[in-house]
Amino acid sequence: MKVQAIKTRKFLPPGDDLWDLFSAINNLEENSVVAVTSKVVAIGEGRSVPMKDIEKDELIAKESDKYLPRKIFRNEWTMYTIKNNLLVAAAGIDESNADGFYILWPENPDLSAKKIWEFLREKFKLKNLGVIITDSRVTPLRRGVLGMAISYFGFKPLKDYRGTKDLFGRKFEMETTDIPDSLASAAVLEMGEGAEQQPLAVITDIPYIEFIREKYIPKDADSSFEIPEEEDLFYPFLSSVPWQKGGSGK
Repeated sequence: MKVQAIKTRKFLPPGDDLWDLFSAINNLEENSVVAVTSKVVAIGEGRSVPMKDIEKDELIAKESDKYLPRKIFRNEWTMYTIKNNLLVAAAGIDESNADGFYILWPENPDLSAKKIWEFLREKFKLKNLGVIITDSRVTPLRRGVLGMAISYFGFKPLKDYRGTKDLFGRKFEMETTDIPDSLASAAVLEMGEGAEQQPLAVITDIPYIEFIREKYIPKDADSSFEIPEEEDLFYPFLSSVPWQKGGSGK
């Protein structure tokens, strides 16, 4: 697999032209996946809020589905939230490289990914193309961040090993590979977290990926990319803390 980060001009809040930013991509091959940071997508959609206009905690509560009060954290350094079925800090709201604004997530990340897919597929006359919108997350008991996909379009999100056998003939019962987040981790590593000015990446020579030209619809609950909280491996932890309903609570 090859990942190429793309240097672009500065992308300026509170609003900028996302479609113009894609002019930094000179060529796309068939069977590529384009990674785009959620920050530039959000700025392109006008999802920027001046810091002087609102307290961050109020904005986090408003933007989250559920949140944990800051006071329960050691040193009260953040608020943890669930947003769009993802466990993230601060509802994904970012202050870095934001020039005095809070940058939110796109309003509808799945729709944003589809629009980008349509634009790039038409521009480069491609049949098979994938898009992921990325952000960063932390992993429990590990220092540092890694990439995640907050949305994707143009390919099936899971490689399913269930029913196949391992090296010693044992049948896999549960094993699936999360392709969007795997690609996002590689892309975010290349794009960087600081002043690299590389909010785009092109991923090629991807193993195991199956491209599609419509929204992925799982054939059954076990084929769904998202897992309901009560069925998740970490539900004992998720259910043991005092969640409060956020402004976008579902």
